[in-house]
Amino acid sequence: MVENRPGLNLLAHLVLILGVAAVALPVWIAFVASTHTATDFMSGTIPMWPGPHLAENYGRMLDRGVSTSGTPPVASMMWNSLVMALCIAIGKIIISVTSAFAIVYFRFPFRMLAFWCIFITLMLPVEVRIVPTFKVVADLGMLNSFAGLSIPLIASATATFLFRQVFLTIPDELTEAARIDGAGPMKFFRDILIPLSRTNMAALFVILFIYGWNQYLWPLLITTDAKYYTIVAGIRRMADAVDGLPQWHLVMATAMLAMLPPVIVVVTMQKLFVKGLVETEK
Repeated sequence: MVENRPGLNLLAHLVLILGVAAVALPVWIAFVASTHTATDFMSGTIPMWPGPHLAENYGRMLDRGVSTSGTPPVASMMWNSLVMALCIAIGKIIISVTSAFAIVYFRFPFRMLAFWCIFITLMLPVEVRIVPTFKVVADLGMLNSFAGLSIPLIASATATFLFRQVFLTIPDELTEAARIDGAGPMKFFRDILIPLSRTNMAALFVILFIYGWNQYLWPLLITTDAKYYTIVAGIRRMADAVDGLPQWHLVMATAMLAMLPPVIVVVTMQKLFVKGLVETEK
Protein backbone atom coordinates (compact mmCIF):
# COMPACT_ATOMS: atom_id res chain seq x y z
CA MET A 1 0.00 0.00 0.00
CA VAL A 2 1.26 3.47 -0.91
CA GLU A 3 0.99 5.91 1.96
CA ASN A 4 -0.65 9.24 1.28
CA ARG A 5 1.62 11.84 2.85
CA PRO A 6 0.86 15.44 1.87
CA GLY A 7 4.45 16.51 2.52
CA LEU A 8 5.92 13.88 0.23
CA ASN A 9 3.32 14.62 -2.47
CA LEU A 10 4.18 18.30 -2.32
CA LEU A 11 7.90 17.54 -2.54
CA ALA A 12 7.37 15.18 -5.49
CA HIS A 13 5.32 17.77 -7.38
CA LEU A 14 7.87 20.45 -6.60
CA VAL A 15 10.69 18.31 -8.01
CA LEU A 16 8.63 17.54 -11.11
CA ILE A 17 7.83 21.22 -11.65
CA LEU A 18 11.48 22.20 -11.28
CA GLY A 19 12.49 19.46 -13.71
CA VAL A 20 9.94 20.58 -16.29
CA ALA A 21 11.01 24.20 -15.85
CA ALA A 22 14.68 23.29 -16.34
CA VAL A 23 13.85 21.45 -19.57
CA ALA A 24 11.31 23.97 -20.88
CA LEU A 25 13.25 27.17 -20.13
CA PRO A 26 15.76 26.82 -23.00
CA VAL A 27 12.92 26.01 -25.38
CA TRP A 28 11.00 29.07 -24.19
CA ILE A 29 14.06 31.30 -24.62
CA ALA A 30 14.59 29.95 -28.15
CA PHE A 31 10.94 30.63 -29.00
CA VAL A 32 11.09 34.15 -27.58
CA ALA A 33 14.31 34.84 -29.49
CA SER A 34 12.65 33.71 -32.72
CA THR A 35 9.99 36.40 -32.39
CA HIS A 36 12.37 39.39 -32.10
CA THR A 37 14.77 41.15 -34.44
CA ALA A 38 18.55 40.87 -34.53
CA THR A 39 19.01 44.28 -32.90
CA ASP A 40 17.17 43.14 -29.76
CA PHE A 41 20.18 40.96 -28.87
CA MET A 42 22.87 43.61 -29.31
CA SER A 43 22.34 44.95 -25.78
CA GLY A 44 23.54 41.68 -24.26
CA THR A 45 20.22 40.90 -22.54
CA ILE A 46 17.75 38.28 -23.73
CA PRO A 47 14.07 39.27 -23.80
CA MET A 48 11.84 36.92 -21.83
CA TRP A 49 8.57 37.65 -23.60
CA PRO A 50 7.60 37.11 -27.25
CA GLY A 51 8.03 39.95 -29.71
CA PRO A 52 5.93 41.13 -32.67
CA HIS A 53 8.00 39.52 -35.46
CA LEU A 54 6.94 35.87 -35.17
CA ALA A 55 5.15 35.62 -38.53
CA GLU A 56 7.85 37.65 -40.29
CA ASN A 57 10.78 35.55 -39.04
CA TYR A 58 9.14 32.18 -39.53
CA GLY A 59 7.76 33.13 -42.93
CA ARG A 60 11.17 34.32 -44.09
CA MET A 61 12.91 31.10 -43.04
CA LEU A 62 10.28 28.85 -44.57
CA ASP A 63 10.23 30.77 -47.85
CA ARG A 64 13.69 32.29 -48.45
CA GLY A 65 16.28 31.14 -45.93
CA VAL A 66 19.42 33.15 -45.15
CA SER A 67 21.42 34.14 -48.22
CA THR A 68 24.42 35.46 -46.24
CA SER A 69 25.23 31.97 -44.94
CA GLY A 70 24.12 30.13 -48.07
CA THR A 71 21.27 28.47 -46.19
CA PRO A 72 18.28 27.47 -48.36
CA PRO A 73 14.67 27.78 -47.17
CA VAL A 74 13.85 25.76 -44.09
CA ALA A 75 11.05 23.93 -45.90
CA SER A 76 13.50 22.25 -48.30
CA MET A 77 15.95 21.38 -45.49
CA MET A 78 13.13 19.86 -43.43
CA TRP A 79 12.09 17.81 -46.44
CA ASN A 80 15.65 16.51 -46.82
CA SER A 81 15.80 15.63 -43.12
CA LEU A 82 12.40 13.94 -43.33
CA VAL A 83 13.44 11.77 -46.28
CA MET A 84 16.72 10.90 -44.56
CA ALA A 85 15.07 10.06 -41.22
CA LEU A 86 12.36 7.92 -42.83
CA CYS A 87 14.87 6.03 -44.99
CA ILE A 88 17.08 5.35 -41.97
CA ALA A 89 14.21 4.30 -39.68
CA ILE A 90 12.39 2.10 -42.21
CA GLY A 91 15.61 0.68 -43.64
CA LYS A 92 16.99 -0.21 -40.21
CA ILE A 93 13.75 -1.95 -39.22
CA ILE A 94 13.51 -3.97 -42.45
CA ILE A 95 17.14 -5.10 -42.36
CA SER A 96 17.11 -5.80 -38.62
CA VAL A 97 13.88 -7.80 -38.53
CA THR A 98 14.90 -9.97 -41.48
CA SER A 99 18.41 -10.59 -40.13
CA ALA A 100 17.02 -11.45 -36.69
CA PHE A 101 14.51 -13.81 -38.33
CA ALA A 102 17.31 -15.60 -40.16
CA ILE A 103 19.49 -15.88 -37.04
CA VAL A 104 16.72 -17.24 -34.80
CA TYR A 105 14.75 -19.54 -37.12
CA PHE A 106 17.32 -20.87 -39.59
CA ARG A 107 20.11 -23.29 -38.79
CA PHE A 108 23.12 -22.55 -40.96
CA PRO A 109 26.89 -22.79 -40.38
CA PHE A 110 28.44 -20.01 -38.30
CA ARG A 111 25.01 -18.64 -37.41
CA MET A 112 26.06 -17.30 -33.99
CA LEU A 113 29.33 -16.05 -35.40
CA ALA A 114 27.34 -13.97 -37.88
CA PHE A 115 25.22 -12.60 -35.04
CA TRP A 116 28.22 -11.64 -32.91
CA CYS A 117 29.92 -10.03 -35.92
CA ILE A 118 26.82 -7.88 -36.30
CA PHE A 119 26.75 -7.14 -32.58
CA ILE A 120 30.43 -6.13 -32.49
CA THR A 121 29.69 -3.33 -34.95
CA LEU A 122 28.18 -1.47 -31.97
CA MET A 123 31.78 -0.53 -31.17
CA LEU A 124 32.18 1.06 -34.61
CA PRO A 125 29.74 3.97 -34.89
CA VAL A 126 29.80 6.16 -37.97
CA GLU A 127 32.08 8.70 -36.26
CA VAL A 128 34.80 6.04 -35.86
CA ARG A 129 34.63 4.79 -39.45
CA ILE A 130 33.73 8.10 -41.04
CA VAL A 131 36.84 8.42 -43.24
CA PRO A 132 36.60 5.00 -44.96
CA THR A 133 32.82 5.36 -45.18
CA PHE A 134 33.21 8.73 -46.88
CA LYS A 135 35.74 7.19 -49.30
CA VAL A 136 33.34 4.40 -50.24
CA VAL A 137 30.40 6.79 -50.67
CA ALA A 138 32.52 9.16 -52.78
CA ASP A 139 33.79 6.31 -54.99
CA LEU A 140 30.22 5.15 -55.56
CA GLY A 141 29.18 8.67 -56.61
CA MET A 142 26.68 9.08 -53.79
CA LEU A 143 27.84 12.47 -52.50
CA ASN A 144 25.05 15.05 -52.47
CA SER A 145 22.31 12.42 -52.71
CA PHE A 146 19.65 10.93 -50.48
CA ALA A 147 21.29 7.51 -50.91
CA GLY A 148 24.56 8.89 -49.56
CA LEU A 149 22.75 10.49 -46.63
CA SER A 150 20.87 7.37 -45.55
CA ILE A 151 22.44 4.11 -46.76
CA PRO A 152 25.65 4.30 -44.64
CA LEU A 153 23.50 4.74 -41.51
CA ILE A 154 20.93 2.02 -42.17
CA ALA A 155 22.61 -1.05 -40.67
CA SER A 156 21.82 -1.41 -36.95
CA ALA A 157 23.21 -4.01 -34.54
CA THR A 158 21.01 -2.68 -31.73
CA ALA A 159 17.79 -3.22 -33.69
CA THR A 160 18.92 -6.70 -34.77
CA PHE A 161 19.61 -7.62 -31.14
CA LEU A 162 16.20 -6.24 -30.09
CA PHE A 163 14.27 -8.28 -32.65
CA ARG A 164 16.34 -11.38 -31.89
CA GLN A 165 15.31 -11.13 -28.23
CA VAL A 166 11.68 -10.59 -29.23
CA PHE A 167 11.68 -13.64 -31.50
CA LEU A 168 13.28 -15.78 -28.78
CA THR A 169 10.29 -15.07 -26.50
CA ILE A 170 7.83 -16.52 -29.03
CA PRO A 171 6.83 -20.07 -27.93
CA ASP A 172 8.12 -22.98 -29.99
CA GLU A 173 4.58 -24.38 -29.97
CA LEU A 174 3.48 -21.48 -32.17
CA THR A 175 6.21 -22.28 -34.66
CA GLU A 176 5.25 -25.96 -34.68
CA ALA A 177 1.57 -25.11 -35.14
CA ALA A 178 2.38 -22.91 -38.11
CA ARG A 179 4.51 -25.66 -39.63
CA ILE A 180 1.72 -28.23 -39.17
CA ASP A 181 -0.74 -25.86 -40.85
CA GLY A 182 1.54 -25.76 -43.88
CA ALA A 183 2.92 -22.24 -43.38
CA GLY A 184 6.27 -21.73 -45.04
CA PRO A 185 9.04 -19.57 -43.55
CA MET A 186 7.96 -16.36 -45.28
CA LYS A 187 4.27 -16.90 -44.48
CA PHE A 188 5.17 -17.52 -40.84
CA PHE A 189 7.32 -14.39 -40.91
CA ARG A 190 4.66 -12.25 -42.58
CA ASP A 191 1.52 -13.48 -40.81
CA ILE A 192 2.81 -14.25 -37.30
CA LEU A 193 6.14 -12.61 -36.48
CA ILE A 194 5.43 -9.21 -38.01
CA PRO A 195 2.06 -8.73 -36.21
CA LEU A 196 3.58 -9.87 -32.90
CA SER A 197 6.44 -7.37 -33.32
CA ARG A 198 4.45 -4.31 -34.37
CA THR A 199 4.68 -2.54 -31.00
CA ASN A 200 8.44 -3.11 -30.90
CA MET A 201 8.67 -1.79 -34.44
CA ALA A 202 6.71 1.30 -33.43
CA ALA A 203 8.98 1.98 -30.46
CA LEU A 204 12.05 1.41 -32.59
CA PHE A 205 10.68 3.63 -35.35
CA VAL A 206 10.35 6.57 -32.95
CA ILE A 207 13.91 6.14 -31.67
CA LEU A 208 15.40 5.69 -35.14
CA PHE A 209 13.43 8.56 -36.66
CA ILE A 210 14.79 10.94 -34.04
CA TYR A 211 18.26 9.44 -34.54
CA GLY A 212 18.08 10.09 -38.28
CA TRP A 213 16.54 13.53 -37.91
CA ASN A 214 19.26 14.69 -35.51
CA GLN A 215 22.20 13.50 -37.62
CA TYR A 216 24.75 16.27 -37.84
CA LEU A 217 28.30 15.17 -38.68
CA TRP A 218 27.58 12.84 -41.60
CA PRO A 219 25.24 15.21 -43.53
CA LEU A 220 27.63 18.09 -42.88
CA LEU A 221 30.47 16.05 -44.38
CA ILE A 222 28.91 14.70 -47.56
CA THR A 223 26.61 17.54 -48.65
CA THR A 224 28.07 20.53 -50.47
CA ASP A 225 25.00 21.22 -52.61
CA ALA A 226 22.49 23.46 -50.83
CA LYS A 227 19.52 21.48 -52.13
CA TYR A 228 20.64 18.48 -50.03
CA TYR A 229 21.28 20.36 -46.77
CA THR A 230 19.51 18.85 -43.76
CA ILE A 231 17.93 20.99 -41.07
CA VAL A 232 20.48 20.27 -38.32
CA ALA A 233 23.45 20.92 -40.59
CA GLY A 234 21.66 24.02 -41.89
CA ILE A 235 21.40 25.43 -38.37
CA ARG A 236 25.13 24.91 -37.94
CA ARG A 237 25.87 26.74 -41.19
CA MET A 238 23.60 29.62 -40.17
CA ALA A 239 25.43 29.98 -36.86
CA ASP A 240 28.79 30.15 -38.68
CA ALA A 241 28.11 33.37 -40.57
CA VAL A 242 31.28 34.46 -42.37
CA ASP A 243 30.41 37.95 -43.54
CA GLY A 244 28.80 39.17 -40.32
CA LEU A 245 27.30 38.27 -36.98
CA PRO A 246 24.92 35.29 -36.86
CA GLN A 247 21.28 36.32 -37.09
CA TRP A 248 20.27 34.58 -33.92
CA HIS A 249 16.58 35.37 -34.23
CA LEU A 250 16.49 33.44 -37.52
CA VAL A 251 18.66 30.65 -36.12
CA MET A 252 16.23 30.24 -33.23
CA ALA A 253 13.24 30.28 -35.59
CA THR A 254 14.88 27.48 -37.59
CA ALA A 255 15.62 25.53 -34.40
CA MET A 256 11.98 25.79 -33.32
CA LEU A 257 10.80 24.56 -36.72
CA ALA A 258 13.32 21.71 -36.57
CA MET A 259 11.75 20.51 -33.30
CA LEU A 260 8.28 20.05 -34.74
CA PRO A 261 8.56 16.75 -36.73
CA PRO A 262 10.20 14.75 -33.89
CA VAL A 263 7.66 16.11 -31.41
CA ILE A 264 4.79 15.18 -33.75
CA VAL A 265 6.17 11.65 -34.19
CA VAL A 266 6.61 11.13 -30.43
CA VAL A 267 3.17 12.51 -29.55
CA THR A 268 1.43 10.59 -32.33
CA MET A 269 3.07 7.26 -31.50
CA GLN A 270 3.35 7.72 -27.73
CA LYS A 271 1.09 4.81 -26.73
CA LEU A 272 2.73 2.34 -29.12
CA PHE A 273 6.16 3.64 -28.11
CA VAL A 274 5.57 3.04 -24.39
CA LYS A 275 3.88 -0.30 -25.02
CA GLY A 276 6.76 -1.46 -27.20
CA LEU A 277 9.28 -0.62 -24.46
CA VAL A 278 7.47 -2.27 -21.55
CA GLU A 279 5.85 -5.24 -23.28
CA THR A 280 7.74 -8.41 -22.40
CA GLU A 281 5.23 -11.23 -22.98
CA LYS A 282 3.73 -12.25 -26.30
